Amino acid sequence: MVSGHLFHCTKHSWPAEEYVPRPTLQLLESDYAAPPRYAWRRRLNSHANLLKEFSVTFMEALKMIRLGVRLWSYVREEASHGRKAPIDPFTRESCKPSASLGVPLGGMGSGSISRGFRGEFRHWQISPGLHEPSPVMANQFSIFISRDGGNKKYASVLSPGEHEGIGKLGDQGISSWGWNLSGQHSTYHALFPRAWTIYDGEPDPELKISCRQISPFIPRNYQESSLPTSVFVYTLVNTGKERAKVSLLFTWANSIGIPNLSGGHVNEPFTSDDGVSGVLLHHKTAKDNPPVTFAIAACQTQNVNVTVLPSFGISDGGCISAKETWGTMMQEGSFDEGNFSSGPSMPSLPGETVCAAVSASAWVEPHGKCTVAFGLAWTSPFVKFLKGSTYRRRYTKFYGTSERSAVKLVHDALMNYNLWEEEIEKWQNPILRDERLPEWYKFTLFNELYFLVAGGPVWIDTDYIPSDDKSNTCSSAEKPRTEIKGVTVKVATENGEPTPAVEVHSDSQSNFMDINKPIDSSVDGGEVKVSGPLDNHGSSTQEGKTNHGHGYNSQNPHLQNSDDNVGRFLYLEGIEYIMWCTYDVHFYASIALLDLFPKIELSIQRDFARAVLSEDRRKVKFLAEGNWGIRKIRGAVPHDLGTHDPWHEMNAYNIHDTSKWKDLNPKFVLQVYRDLAATGDMAFARDVWPAVCAAMEYMEQFDRDGDGLIENDGFPDQTYDTWTVHGVSAYCGCLWLAALQAAAAMAVRLGCRAYAEKYKNQLHRAKTAFEAKLWNGSYFNYDTGSSSNGKSIQADQLAGQWYTFGSGLPCLFDEAKIRSALQKIYDYNVMRVKGGRMGAVNGMSPDGKVDVTCMQSREIWTGVTYSVAATMIHAGLEHQGFTTAEGIFRAGWSEDGYGYWFQTPEAWTIDGHYRSVIYMRPLAIWAMQWALSSPRAILEAPKLNLMDRILISPYSIKPPTDSRVHKKSTGRRWFGKTIFHCEC
Repeated sequence: MVSGHLFHCTKHSWPAEEYVPRPTLQLLESDYAAPPRYAWRRRLNSHANLLKEFSVTFMEALKMIRLGVRLWSYVREEASHGRKAPIDPFTRESCKPSASLGVPLGGMGSGSISRGFRGEFRHWQISPGLHEPSPVMANQFSIFISRDGGNKKYASVLSPGEHEGIGKLGDQGISSWGWNLSGQHSTYHALFPRAWTIYDGEPDPELKISCRQISPFIPRNYQESSLPTSVFVYTLVNTGKERAKVSLLFTWANSIGIPNLSGGHVNEPFTSDDGVSGVLLHHKTAKDNPPVTFAIAACQTQNVNVTVLPSFGISDGGCISAKETWGTMMQEGSFDEGNFSSGPSMPSLPGETVCAAVSASAWVEPHGKCTVAFGLAWTSPFVKFLKGSTYRRRYTKFYGTSERSAVKLVHDALMNYNLWEEEIEKWQNPILRDERLPEWYKFTLFNELYFLVAGGPVWIDTDYIPSDDKSNTCSSAEKPRTEIKGVTVKVATENGEPTPAVEVHSDSQSNFMDINKPIDSSVDGGEVKVSGPLDNHGSSTQEGKTNHGHGYNSQNPHLQNSDDNVGRFLYLEGIEYIMWCTYDVHFYASIALLDLFPKIELSIQRDFARAVLSEDRRKVKFLAEGNWGIRKIRGAVPHDLGTHDPWHEMNAYNIHDTSKWKDLNPKFVLQVYRDLAATGDMAFARDVWPAVCAAMEYMEQFDRDGDGLIENDGFPDQTYDTWTVHGVSAYCGCLWLAALQAAAAMAVRLGCRAYAEKYKNQLHRAKTAFEAKLWNGSYFNYDTGSSSNGKSIQADQLAGQWYTFGSGLPCLFDEAKIRSALQKIYDYNVMRVKGGRMGAVNGMSPDGKVDVTCMQSREIWTGVTYSVAATMIHAGLEHQGFTTAEGIFRAGWSEDGYGYWFQTPEAWTIDGHYRSVIYMRPLAIWAMQWALSSPRAILEAPKLNLMDRILISPYSIKPPTDSRVHKKSTGRRWFGKTIFHCEC
C-alpha cells in the first residue's frame, strides 16, 4: 500500500506559470490550448548541447580486441551485401546526437518522424531499420502578421534560427526566410502523445500563439493508434486594439529524411467538399524500397481561408524558389486559388529537392481568438525487409494501400483529433490527478512512451498473406530454413494426467518453416504433435485455405472480422542495436505494452512461443570467441526475432551463442505467466503451454550438480553480455526460481498437476541451494565464482522477485531478506553514486566502490533502475523506490541533466556519458505504475505455495485501484482438440 506522505519528501515542481505568464495562460485556457499542469518544459532558446558518448578503458579495450576485429569484419561483409549489421559501433551518424528532441509524431508501427522541442522535424524512420537523425530544415511552420492596413508587419519561421547554413546572403533557398524568432519568450511543454509550444508575444508582441501537437496514441485502441498522422492546432489570441490578418504557413519537402536526389518525385494539390485542402507529395524511394506519400493540409472554416503552393524549390533555378515563396506570403498572405486545379507537378529532376506549402489565413479581431488546424499524414503501405517478405502495415486494414489514402488519413485526423484528445485525457487524468505522486514521475511516465513510436516499430496486418516471390530479395536457396521437428508435448486430456516429461524427438524428414506451408496438429492419446509452421496466433493453417497473394484471406474465420486479431508487432532494441523484439530487453519493457496494449503483448509472446519450438540449423559464427554454431536451437528462446527477415531468420545477435544464455528461457516463462495472470486469457495459456514446457525442459541441462538450480558457464551468458558470470548467480538464479514457481502456477491453472508437482519440487530444492550458496546476511552475492567481483552488489539481483511481485505470486524469499537486499542496493548502488542523482549503478563492491570489472558493471542502466525502483515499491520501500528512479529523471530529463529527453539511452556512466540512445528498456518505468496499481486480476489471483495449498493473495488487502476487466481471447487455439482440467 502506498503511503501518501512519502511522496513529498523531495518536492520538485515545474509549474507552467514559471515558463508562461499567468495572463497568457488564462487567455489560452479553453479548448486544450493551454499547456497542462504537469509536463516536461523547455524554453525554445535553450541550448541543445551535443551528447557525450561513452568510451571503454584501456583494459576493457584489450579484453575486447579480438571481438572488435571480428565485428569489424562482419560489418564490412554485411555492407558488401547492401545490409546494415545489427550492431555497428564503427559507422558514425552524420548528425551527432544532441539534446534537441521532443514528442514524436504519429501512431505506432507505420514509420515515425520526431519533432525537436525547438520545432524542427528530425529522426526519420519511415523504412524499417533505417534511421536518419538530421532535421529537414525546409519542414517548418511560419507566421505572417499584418496590422494597421499593412503598416505593421511581422514575419518569422516559428523556430529559432540557430541552425547551420541559415542566413546566407543572396540565397534563393530557405536561408532567405525570416529566421527571426529568438525563443526567449517561447516555451515547449511535452506530455506524450501531445506537446504544446507557446509563443508569448513572438514575433508580434500583441499576439499570443499556442501550437498543440496531437498524435493518435490511445491505449487499447488498436485502430487509431496505428495511424501515421498528426495534427497541429494553432490558437491565436489578439491582445491588441487592431484587428490582425494572420497567415500561417506549413512547408514540407518531398523527402523521407534520407538524401535521395535521384528525381522522379511528384507533388499534387487536393481539396474536399468539407474544407480539408492540401498537397500530396509522392516520394520515389531509393533502392526499390516501397514508395512514400505525404499529405499536408489545413481545415478551411468560415473564418479561415486555405490556399496551397503545390511545388517550390529550395535551390536556384527550376520552379518557384523558396525566396519567392516567402515573398508571396509577405505581400499577399496566401497563394493563388487557381493552384488547386494545377494537377500533378512534373517529376523532379535528379539533384533537385521540391517542396510544397499550405497557407491558412484568418482575421483575428481585437481581443478575439481564432483556431487554425493543420494535418500531416504519410503513407508507406508496404514494409519490405531486405532478406524477407513484403508485408502490409496495420493501418492499411482500415485505409487500404492506395497512395492517395494519405488524403483520407489527414482528413480524418483533422475531423477526429478532438475525440483523440478526450480519450487521451481519460487515460492520463487519473495518474496526473493523483496528488501522492511526485510531479517528475507523472510526466516522465508518459514521456518515456515516446519509444513505442520513435523506437522503429513495425505493425503489420495479418489479414493479408505476404508475397513469396517478387517481394523477396533472396533466392529460394538463400531462404532461411527454420524447422519444427516433431515436437511432442503431453498435456492433460479428458482421460488422464500428463507425464512430467516433455518429449522432443526428430522425425525422419524435417519440415522447414514456410509461411505458406500448412501445419499438422493432432491429438493422439493425450499427446499433441506439432510439425510445420504456425500462423501468428499459433494456430494451424488448413490445407487449401491460404491465399498466397496480397489479397484478403477470406477463408480464415479467425482473421476475418475479429477484434482479437491485432496483427504482428515488432520494435527495435534501439536505433543503434537493430534487432526486432530483443527478448532479454523486452522482459523489462513489455510491462508498458501489457498495461496499455495487452493484445499486442500477447501477440509478441505467441511469436516467441512459436520460435521456441522451431530450429534453424544454418551455421553462424559467434564473434566473441570466433566459434561456429547453429542459428537457432529447438527449446531455446531466441535472443530476437531477427533483423532483415524477422520471424523467419531469428537471432540476428551473433556476439555470443544465446542458446547457452541462462536468462532468456526463464524470462519467457515469467512473461507468459504474468500476461496470463493479468489478462485471464486461458486460450492464450493453452496456446503457449507447450512452449513453456519445452523452455523449462531445455534449461535442465544447465543444472550441473542436480540441486535444481542452473549454473552459469563462465562467460557473459545473460543480458549483461560483457559481464562474466561463474557458477550460480544472483541474477539468473533468481530468474530461474521465479520461473519454476510461475510454471507450477500455470500448470495448476491448466490442470496439469504432474507438471505442477514437478516444478514445485524442483523449486523447493533450488531455493534451498540458492540461499545457501549466495545469501551473505544482507544481500545475494553476484555469483559463486572465485573472481574478485563474486561478492559484488548487483542492482538487478532480485529481477525474478520483481516478476513474482508483478504476477501476484508468493514471494520467493522471506520479506526480511528481500527488504535487506533492496536496502543494500539503495544504500550502495544508488546513494553512493553522486548522492542518488544518477540511478542505480549495476555493480558495487562491498567497500562502497563502483565495480569496474567490465564496461557494464560500472554502467547505470536506465531500465534496470526503473525495474529496481518498482521492486522497492512492491516491497513497501516507496521512498527508496522513487528516490532511485528520480536519479534517472535528474540525469536524463531535468534541465540540469545530460540532455537525454526523448532519447533515453540504454546506459550511462557515472560521468553521464551515454551508450545507445533511443533504447527499449526504459519503458520499464511502467513497472512502477504496475506496482502502484496492479490490475484486479493480479490483486485477486489465487496463489499456490510450495506446500500445495491455495493462499489468499497478499495484495488482496490493498484497495482495488484498477477496475479493468480483461476480455478473454476467443481466438483459435494451437491444440483445438485438447481438453485441460482448468479453472477457465
